[in-house]
Amino acid sequence: MPKTSRQSTRGLLATDHVILNHGQVTWTTPELAPPSPNYHTTPTGGQTQAEVAQAIGVSQSVVISRIWNRFLETGSAGRRPGQGRRRATTPNEDRYLVLTARRHRNMNTTLLQQHLRSATGTTVSTQTVRNRLHDVGLYARRPMVCVRLTSRHRCDRREWATEHVNWRRNEWSNVLFSDESRFSVHPDNRRIFIWRDCGSRNKPAFVHESVRFGGGGVLVYGGISIDGRTDLYIIRDGPLTARRYRDEILRPIVVPYAAAIGDDFILMDDNFRPHRANLVEDFLFEEGIARMEWPACSPDMNPIEHVWDALGRRVAGRQPPPETLQELERALLEE
Repeated sequence: MPKTSRQSTRGLLATDHVILNHGQVTWTTPELAPPSPNYHTTPTGGQTQAEVAQAIGVSQSVVISRIWNRFLETGSAGRRPGQGRRRATTPNEDRYLVLTARRHRNMNTTLLQQHLRSATGTTVSTQTVRNRLHDVGLYARRPMVCVRLTSRHRCDRREWATEHVNWRRNEWSNVLFSDESRFSVHPDNRRIFIWRDCGSRNKPAFVHESVRFGGGGVLVYGGISIDGRTDLYIIRDGPLTARRYRDEILRPIVVPYAAAIGDDFILMDDNFRPHRANLVEDFLFEEGIARMEWPACSPDMNPIEHVWDALGRRVAGRQPPPETLQELERALLEE
């Protein structure tokens, strides 16, 4: 007797548009009946087992008879309930885990596991907790980090965006976006997780606020524009002052770059105190360099931040990673 594939067997067993009636098979939906040239109906609207097996190209003994025997045994042609492992949690316990995770977004799976045990007496693994949360679309993700903004900061950022919303590429190509950034030998990996839904990354409840702070590492300066970039400059021997900013960055780096772009050149630097010192303002005025007004506390609006992020990831991904400041400086210049 020919054997049928497991796939065809499942397909027939799962059909719910077949009715067994005294050894015959009736198709409750005529459009779903097997398209065979020998297809014909009995006076009661059914076919014999052999006819159905021949029409759909399967074995009668393996498939049709199995359904018939199941119908005789159980009174139903549906599949028997699965005999797999019993589910560790009830629907009520699943809802409890989901509600607890939504109310306490910073709670990890171990704490959720403990809460479930104390509330219901049910002990499950942390992987089970994750599975239940994944079932409803909750995944552990790092929160987006931003600086703390006041209402004045938000208003200034909105005004800046409104002023520049209609700028075209030729106008943006005249802007040099510049900034300093500090890279540490052992950076913070930000392995902080929260439970949130897909598409909710920017909601205030899921944003982790932090205050920028210093630390050991290497301070660098760089600038980018649409059509080019400056060389990466490492600021050594102490902090950056207004005088050093003028003598080590503006005069040797920014002024030649401005001359290459032309009279429409615009320098974008943030409101860091050495950038806004009087001697810097006087120097830029003497050189005829225009400066873009920049809202306070808005590092996220500067596109060079994406460059710093990519550079930090590439340096951190080096094998072996830098272990000293000298190795970090060399890695930054090479990348």
